[in-house]
Amino acid sequence: MSAAPGRKSEIKRQTRETDIKVNLEIDGQGRAEIITGVPFMDHMLTLFTVHGFFNLTIKAKGDTEIDDHHTVEDLGICLGQAFKEALGDFSAIKRYGLAAVPMDEALVRVSGDFSNRPYLHYGAEIKDQKVGRFDTALVQEFLRAFTLHAGLTLHVEVAHGSNTHHILEAIFKATGRCLDQATAKEPRMTGPLSSKGSL
Repeated sequence: MSAAPGRKSEIKRQTRETDIKVNLEIDGQGRAEIITGVPFMDHMLTLFTVHGFFNLTIKAKGDTEIDDHHTVEDLGICLGQAFKEALGDFSAIKRYGLAAVPMDEALVRVSGDFSNRPYLHYGAEIKDQKVGRFDTALVQEFLRAFTLHAGLTLHVEVAHGSNTHHILEAIFKATGRCLDQATAKEPRMTGPLSSKGSL
């Protein structure tokens, strides 16, 4: 599957639990228009978009009166699908990315590989179960769904930090910067960056 024209994509997902539309432009300027019904995720996905220099529009409604789980997980599914559709078979991209982001006392490192072998290592021990009303365990659920549907290997490592909000901000900023590198065009390649010739 070749990359979508202009490395853009549109994903729609409607279930009994959620109704989500995602528009992604890989080669953007960091423009974010995100309304998910989960304010903390609006904030985190805006950081991801701005620091990754993507253009991202998300409109989502979900059964948040129950809790945020279904919406957050389905956001990960849709965003992963959006990257996969926009990048196609990962031809002519750098493929790998690595970013270390400090946020005051917190430091997070994220490394990624568009390998078509989804895997998430989440090395974050979050001491607070809640930030405001947001369940911090849902960040891992979001990233797991995202990596699975993007065909992405992602390693998230929290080097240190004490403020949960700062740690989670650094995770999303670092992930954005990591994927900005990994999706960068590689003019010396015509197919996927692999000694096998395909991923």
